[in-house]
Parts: sequence; structure tokens; C-alpha cells
Amino acid sequence: MFIEERKARILEILDNKNRVKVDELTEKLQVSESTIRRDLQDLEYAGLLKRTHGGAVKAENTGFEPTMDEKEEAHKEEKIEIGKKAAALIKDNETIILDAGTTTLQIAKYISAKNVTVLTNSMLIALELTPKKDIEVVVTGGYTRKETLSIVGPLTDRIIQKFRVDKAFIGANGITIQDGCTTPNMSEAHTKSIMIQSSKEVYIVADHSKFGKVCFSQIAKLDEVNGIITDKRVEPQIVEKFSLQGVEIIY
Repeated sequence: MFIEERKARILEILDNKNRVKVDELTEKLQVSESTIRRDLQDLEYAGLLKRTHGGAVKAENTGFEPTMDEKEEAHKEEKIEIGKKAAALIKDNETIILDAGTTTLQIAKYISAKNVTVLTNSMLIALELTPKKDIEVVVTGGYTRKETLSIVGPLTDRIIQKFRVDKAFIGANGITIQDGCTTPNMSEAHTKSIMIQSSKEVYIVADHSKFGKVCFSQIAKLDEVNGIITDKRVEPQIVEKFSLQGVEIIY
């Protein structure tokens, strides 16, 4: 395999997984560890990835936002897993907020509690929940974002501020200890922060790929949330670091 062919293969593997380890690449490409490290160094210099301890992650700028179709297909099984776990936390007679997103949409699909009121800024979640007889749906006003099929803006925020709910389930594009929970769009971030302020309990819902990423706009610091609901593919050392900061990781 030629050098450029090998580097292209590394980027292809990384594109599918978001994160890759050196020993995994040595096994797949049948070359030495030192060769892989040189390849990763060259690719980092070219701005095509970011090296980490023992491997590499995809190089994305803080303003990068996948399309709705890309989000829906990415880590779909993990999002279903998260959706089921989050839905199980919703009890009879509770009022909740469901933020717009593909992971929160999975929560909507698995709510089994009775007499639940859901406040949402998601057109997709409203359509999903409206036929269910045991759920009352309140949809915010505002302007729509085609990228996420969400409703955001000053009107949305003013409406949300008028409510107080038991629990909020908020999506995030990036989660780190230093920067907390972040997302690429300022309007989305502001609406999410208003949702957090209106809730007694706040849960971030995000699959394992969101850990270690930082996006343009901060949603919340870690001390503003009660827990992060994620899938079992989160690395143990990440769970340990968040636990030391007093943040509960819920599988």
C-alpha cells in the first residue's frame, strides 16, 4: 500500500468512527506503530485530523454542524438506547421539556408515562407525540431552522420562560469538562439555556461521539446539569473524569 493510499484509508476509517487508536490502525493496515504515528502527524499538519493520546479524532471546527439527515443516521442504535433510558426517567403526571434533536426524538418515541405534558421546540417531536392520547403537547412559537427542524429565537425564549417543568432533556454537539455542553448555533444554544433555567432537573442526552468535542456556543456548564445520559461506548477514563467533577454519567 502506497503512503498516500494508506493515509486516505486512515481518513476513511476516522470518518466512520470519529475516533481511532494507533494499535487499531497498525492491525488494520499491517504496518508498524511508528509508521502510523508519522502518518497521523502528517495528516494533522495538513489539518485533516487531530492527534490524541494513543490515536486521533476527526478535525472539525467549532462552527461545524452536520445536516439533519447526517445526524439521524449517525450512531442511530446508540440514540435509541439513550432515548429508552431517558424516557424511563419520565414519571406519570410530570411536565417535561424536549429540546429539538435526533436523540430527543427517540425519547419522544419511548415515553410510556401517563398524563405527561411536553413542551418542545421541535416540529418532529410535536408530530411524533400529538397522536398519543396520554401526552399533551405544547409547541413554542418562533422561527424555524431548516438544519434542525427546530423553532428558535426571541419569541421562543419568551414563551419558554413562562413555564416551569419537572425535567428537561437537552441535546448537545460537544461535551468537555472545561467548556461544558456546547452546540454550533448561537440561537439554538440560547434557547437550550432558557430551557435549562425553566427546569427543576436537567439531563443532557448525547452519544459517546460528543465527548471531547467543543462547539462555538455554550449551552451550560457541567454544574448546571443533573446528569448526562449516554451510551455504553463512552470510554471508562472519561466517565471517571466526569465523576470526579461530580457529574453523573447515566447509561
